[in-house]
Amino acid sequence: MNLRQPSLTFCVLMDLIGYASYAIPVVGELTDAIWAPISGLIFFFAFRKWGGVVGGVFDMIEELLPGTDFIPTFTIMWFIRKWQNRGSAAPLRPSRKSFFNI
Repeated sequence: MNLRQPSLTFCVLMDLIGYASYAIPVVGELTDAIWAPISGLIFFFAFRKWGGVVGGVFDMIEELLPGTDFIPTFTIMWFIRKWQNRGSAAPLRPSRKSFFNI
């Protein structure tokens, strides 16, 4: 089963953006209310299918809950997909046309 795979760089960057709200005490949690739905949508478009839907909802909830921004949701999903694709005949190569494959 060959599933769509964004780059690891993109996933780490998205997790760092989500974690950046810790840089501004008190205000950071308020920015999470704006960032959470955006992050959930980006997660869905990056991973698609059921993994993108379930992961996007989880990512949104994780961003909204105080004190949970440290969880690297995008990177965890990248490793899950990498593990799922380990038996593919052809190695995964990111598409150069996609924004998500930085």
